[in-house]
Formats: sequence, C-alpha cells, structure tokens
Amino acid sequence: MAGYPSALDESVLVLNRGYTAIRVISVRQAFILLFRQIAEVISVNGGRYETFDISSWLEVADLQRQYERGDHDWIRSASRYVAAPRIIRVTTSNRQPDYSVRLNRRNLFARDRNRCQYCGKRFPVADLSIDHVIPISRGGGNSWDNLVCSCVRCNTRKGNRTPREAGLHLITSPREPRHCPDRALSICRKQYEEWKVFLNEAYWTVELRD
Repeated sequence: MAGYPSALDESVLVLNRGYTAIRVISVRQAFILLFRQIAEVISVNGGRYETFDISSWLEVADLQRQYERGDHDWIRSASRYVAAPRIIRVTTSNRQPDYSVRLNRRNLFARDRNRCQYCGKRFPVADLSIDHVIPISRGGGNSWDNLVCSCVRCNTRKGNRTPREAGLHLITSPREPRHCPDRALSICRKQYEEWKVFLNEAYWTVELRD
C-alpha cells in the first residue's frame, strides 16, 4: 500500500486482547498487523467505540472519506483512500505493558532535566557528569537511586565522599522515573483524544515504545 509518509508514520495505540494499552506503533506497522488478521481497528463513532477487521475497515473507507474527511489522516491505496487507524487491538496477545525504564545516561540527564543535583544549576550535556551518591568504593552501585547529574565543579568538590561528608545536599531524592523521561508521548492532538479512555493515569506514566 503506497501512501503519504507523514500519514504512514503517525502513531497508533495498540491494545492487548484485554483492552489494556501496551505500546505505540506507526500506521504502517498497524496495517501489517491488520492484513495479517491478528488485529482489529477500534474506532470512535458518536462517542461509541466500534471494532472493524481489515475487510470492513476498507469497506467503510468511502463513507468515511465522504462524511468524516477532516476527522482522519488518509492513506492513498491503488484504488481508494483509506483512513489511518488510531487504535488497534491485537486479538492474539494478552501481553502487558513494560513498566521498566532503561537506566542510561540519556534518561538520567532527562530525569534530572540537565540540572546539577547539588548546586541546582542547569548545564549543557557536555558540562555534566554522572555522580554516584554513595561512591562505588563505599558500596554504592549503578542504580536509579544512587546516580545523579552533577556539574564538574560539584563532582570535583564531592570526590570520593558522600554528599554529607562533602558538605553537599541533594536538591531532590534520586529515584527511578515512572515513565521514560526522554520519550514520554504527549496526547495533545485532537485525533488522539480517543486514546485517553484506554490510558488511566497509572498507565500514562509508562514508557510507550515504538
């Protein structure tokens, strides 16, 4: 199916068989699942949610184009325009969302918002380092609650000591973020409003992977 890259790259919310949101994929990936007949489209119609397999979704495309043109992103196929789905439900999986956030430098900098956790000032990434609150030599490890962003000056001042020994104070208590700080997806476009019924507050803090 040929189409406009921008529409094919739009985001689609994926639900498992129990209607729990599990990930975000592209429209292109969603159509692959639909044509493999392992997923169905969930569509909003007058406040009601309806389900369509790929055949019925293609059949209603002309009516959608006629009466709901401004409500959809459109994919151009060989013979017609097809509305890009915004929510699909995988009918063969009860997979649950992954609540873990990868511990890496990028996510640490994003969690602390490029702010030194000792002096409170923000710095470019090039001027920041990662500090072990409890030094490795003192039994500290590589974990969310023992790693913080630190500027060069504060890191040098702290050295191989605890913050208290160095006369420093953490401005926030380090902890694992409940969502991926670098890739949290914001539901701000009108066409994604319908996602919200499937995303309670607890789920919306989960990392959505594409």
